[in-house]
Amino acid sequence: MNIIETGLKGLIIIEPRVFNDSRGYFFESYNQERFTESGIEFRPVQDNESKSTRGVIRGLHYQLNPQAQSKLIRVVQGRIFDVALDIRKGSPTFGKWFGIELDSETKKQLFIPRGFAHGFSVLSETAVIQYKCDNVYNPQLERGINLNDPVINIDWKLNNLPPVISDKDLRNPAFERAEYNFNY
Repeated sequence: MNIIETGLKGLIIIEPRVFNDSRGYFFESYNQERFTESGIEFRPVQDNESKSTRGVIRGLHYQLNPQAQSKLIRVVQGRIFDVALDIRKGSPTFGKWFGIELDSETKKQLFIPRGFAHGFSVLSETAVIQYKCDNVYNPQLERGINLNDPVINIDWKLNNLPPVISDKDLRNPAFERAEYNFNY
């Protein structure tokens, strides 16, 4: 597995080693020992999967402490533009976001540590996303940031395609009014 720093501390691109042959392919999507050797503290306790259609944007989501979640994102089918926004007070990259295309062909993954808001847009006809979390979902501590906030100015890479966004995500507060309790 190849570990690539993104410039936002703790946010890491993971390129697994994929073995292809006439039967198909094989790769390790997660290996605790390799993560530990690479200095990534992550012990997943929950697996999630979502399916979305082209133009869907989900995000920007996170959970407050003490039930914050680190996530390991991968695409099983299709292609997405995945985004992580640093919301750790005192971080030199506070308020900065990182985006990457993830797809089912390259098998790249994004590790998102606690203290980041997460979202994605669907660039293919459909996309199936799986992500491991190191804490269980807690609806009382779930929060979000408006994905269209001009202060953070995320280009969701949809070009002229009209976005499909849930009412819940559209009601999320702007970045400057969002509640978060993460320290760098």
